[in-house]
Amino acid sequence: MTYLSRIRVAFAYGAKRLMRNLTIAGAGLFAVAGVMRAEPVTVVALGDSLTQGYGLPQAEGFVPQMQAWLDAQGHDVVMINAGVSGDTTAGGLSRVGWSLTPEVDAMIVALGGNDLLRGLPPEASRANLDGILAEAAARELPVLVVGMQATSNYGPDYKDAFDAMYPELASAYDALYYESFFRGLTAEEGDVGAARARFMQADGIHPNAEGVAVIVADMGPVVAELVEQAAEGGAH
Repeated sequence: MTYLSRIRVAFAYGAKRLMRNLTIAGAGLFAVAGVMRAEPVTVVALGDSLTQGYGLPQAEGFVPQMQAWLDAQGHDVVMINAGVSGDTTAGGLSRVGWSLTPEVDAMIVALGGNDLLRGLPPEASRANLDGILAEAAARELPVLVVGMQATSNYGPDYKDAFDAMYPELASAYDALYYESFFRGLTAEEGDVGAARARFMQADGIHPNAEGVAVIVADMGPVVAELVEQAAEGGAH
């Protein structure tokens, strides 16, 4: 064999070995990616007593029931209950930074009910919600904004400003939007008074366990969409 032939053989052998190594390395990378995709999506629910599950056994609150609903639908997800009874949008803003721990992949924001009960200025609530959504955006996390509607107690201007802040902020941050935490209750009964009598606790503010189940069934598909968005974005 000539010297030139030896060089050609060595080159061909080296090329084959390189391709084999690249194939093995690529398979390893795909395997790692597969493991990463197999990790559950972690969703933190930032809210007040409605999220926390006020007045209910632990397993019957909003977060445990939503976890069970998502599990039944085949979603690999871990729900974290970041609901604090009595919390306002200002309280949510003050704790969103440490609520979004490194493993969190998405967030549900369900705040504003206590702002409304206290008659806090809608512009202040809006600024707080804006700050919460900005924190999630900085971390590139998908968000579901759960809205709420004001009563007419404070006048039409207050109601218009309060009601509008949720869809407008959701649109500004390209977040998913669910119009009202209680939407499922009125949809089930078709009447606010009947829904309150059947699905609310004695205080008339917090849902009972049956009411939570109805809320979860109605909101669940939107939360599932949030989970899917987070999964497509990749696990932490």
